[in-house]
Amino acid sequence: MSSDVSDSGCGPLRTNVLVIGAGQAGLAAANELKKAGVDYLLVDAAAAVGDSWRQRYETLTLFTPRSISSLPGLPLPGDTEGYATKDEFAAYLARYAKVGGHRIETGTRISALRRKHGVFEAVSSDGRIYAAPAVIVATGPFSVPRVPAMVNEFPDGIQQIHVSDFWNAESVAEGTVLLVGDGASGRDAALALAASHRVLLARGRPRKLFPERILGQSTWWWLKRLGLLGAKPDSIIGRRMRRIDPFPNRGNDDATLVRKNVVLMPRLVSVDGCHAVFADGSREAPQAVVWAAGYRDEFDWIKIEGAVDAEGRLLHQEGVSPVPGLYFVGRPWQRNRASALIAGAGDDAAFVVGTLMHSVRSRYKTSKLLR
Repeated sequence: MSSDVSDSGCGPLRTNVLVIGAGQAGLAAANELKKAGVDYLLVDAAAAVGDSWRQRYETLTLFTPRSISSLPGLPLPGDTEGYATKDEFAAYLARYAKVGGHRIETGTRISALRRKHGVFEAVSSDGRIYAAPAVIVATGPFSVPRVPAMVNEFPDGIQQIHVSDFWNAESVAEGTVLLVGDGASGRDAALALAASHRVLLARGRPRKLFPERILGQSTWWWLKRLGLLGAKPDSIIGRRMRRIDPFPNRGNDDATLVRKNVVLMPRLVSVDGCHAVFADGSREAPQAVVWAAGYRDEFDWIKIEGAVDAEGRLLHQEGVSPVPGLYFVGRPWQRNRASALIAGAGDDAAFVVGTLMHSVRSRYKTSKLLR
């Protein structure tokens, strides 16, 4: 793979645009940078492109059908109405990187991002330094597993794992298993365990699942056709969608769970010895607990004033940071409903890279980022 990235010996490795993250968002950004004629480099913490998908639970498939799950320039092969498996999509990302000829340094986790005299310095966990006048952060949303404080209240003899470490039924000790959290991953894990374990699923807020098909068409087709995937975060429909946060019903609704012998429980409220205590006062003694309480962002590695607020949230407007030269791709509701989906990665990347190039051309009559 060709690149004009320069290495100044013992000094930092220099490039014009550093893209942090080589998943679908980072690769979409790389595609736009290549079209714009900009020198760039991607770095990713995983050992290989697509590993963030390969390492997730065995039965995982994409939320969206193949028809809207491709990145620009390379269709995702297979039945357009079907759903790609995690391994299939991981292989697709690896192929996208290869076909695009993108320079990627894998196994490179960025532990600190700073800005000095208008230049960003990204420091990897092994001490390497990457310098660039512009950075696109494409690390994906909610990368750190969220586990409530109750994890410390269960005795040591009870197995506890986060759903991010769940692979299949063999990942979990025999006997009764408690799933805490009934989002898509919690429901999928419950179904995967139901044939071999007694499964309790502790639910949280009411969930809205939408049907897979409406009038013979994929619901996602309707969402795209009606413009709902383009709903802005602060629009009336956008605010409603964010509040409800529905996900597709693909055989993981309450009725199916019950039919598969999953026991639906109310919210987990406390732990009493080896017993889990639920909101209705009922008690159960599980042999294993799988926490499916979601994920959270962690951006304390971005050590730039004005980039992150006091609560650790990224500050940006449609992916454009108030810090000159800093951009984001792949944030939930970054520009619209599609932003957190593969379907929105290409459009958001095009907007961000277009904004980056406009900023460069406004500052320099002859762009320093152009070849």
